[in-house]
Amino acid sequence: MTMTFRTNLQTLRARRNMTQEQLAMLLGVSRQAISKWESEKAYPEMDKLLAICDLFGCTLDDLVLGDVNRPTIPTGTTETAPTIADEPHAVEQREGGPTAPLPKDITGYDAHRLRFSMLIASGVTAIIASVGVASLFDPEHSIIGVNPLNDFLMFVCICVGVVIGLVLLVPGAMMHAEFRRNHPYVKDFYTEDDRRGESRLLACGVVVGVAAILIGIAVVVYMDEVREVTAGWPNAVMLLLSAAAVFGFVYCGIRRAMLNIDGYNKEIERNRRQRSGDVPRSAKLSGALSGIIMLVATIVGLTLLFLVPGSLFWMSWVIGGLLCAITGIIVGLFKDHVGK
Repeated sequence: MTMTFRTNLQTLRARRNMTQEQLAMLLGVSRQAISKWESEKAYPEMDKLLAICDLFGCTLDDLVLGDVNRPTIPTGTTETAPTIADEPHAVEQREGGPTAPLPKDITGYDAHRLRFSMLIASGVTAIIASVGVASLFDPEHSIIGVNPLNDFLMFVCICVGVVIGLVLLVPGAMMHAEFRRNHPYVKDFYTEDDRRGESRLLACGVVVGVAAILIGIAVVVYMDEVREVTAGWPNAVMLLLSAAAVFGFVYCGIRRAMLNIDGYNKEIERNRRQRSGDVPRSAKLSGALSGIIMLVATIVGLTLLFLVPGSLFWMSWVIGGLLCAITGIIVGLFKDHVGK
């Protein structure tokens, strides 16, 4: 049978168990465009052809003129006779059929993941570190001694840190939202080695971060108990070490969490359904009940705050949160009956 672009594209999609909608999202076109390509009512542009080749790991000649099931051998190369060392691999290929190439990152997701992790972690760290730097000018033990500028310098340090943090956090969040809007579906291209490497990095970040926090606490306790220094640079050391620890937690945590591309795709699909109103009745019921519970908890909490001095008014929100969790579990158990 003569293979055409239409049959080659269908074969490549079937090999990856990929729907027309998923391929369209990866290429940045509509599902109708994919349908027209496969029905030979239209033909993709050169940049889309190259993107398809990059996605499925085939050559342009095989995709357009050849057969992707029997890729052509480049001119000038010779086939060598199989050796004993090559035999296990050859047997594996014969038993498993044609092996598909590893998926590639054609959307730039990995670069976005690293950039987003760095921006968010740096923004949070800048805000915490600014409080640590401001502690150096604490009026009790300021590094410049008794000076009327101490309070002003503390305020300036915190303001600068907050501004730097927002400069990093806001563009990072906007960049992530734009990426999600431009790429509502991403093909999972990460390997188990990638996941193991990120897990090791996260473990190192957590261990080093906890150690940094403990060292900072030890410095504060030592200076307080032995040197009787209760403010100033010891607090600055603790906060700066805590800022470094938070950077490790956030940076490594986001890097590891964003490897879950299936969760990324499901979250975007869930948000799309919410915007279109296609939400299960069980979810609507759970949300309505949780809203009512928290409104009642707020009324009770404010009443206790203003009418019963000294009461544990804040416990109303704690109890409300627990009741919301219980409500969600109960509705989830009976969602099949609720949806009818």
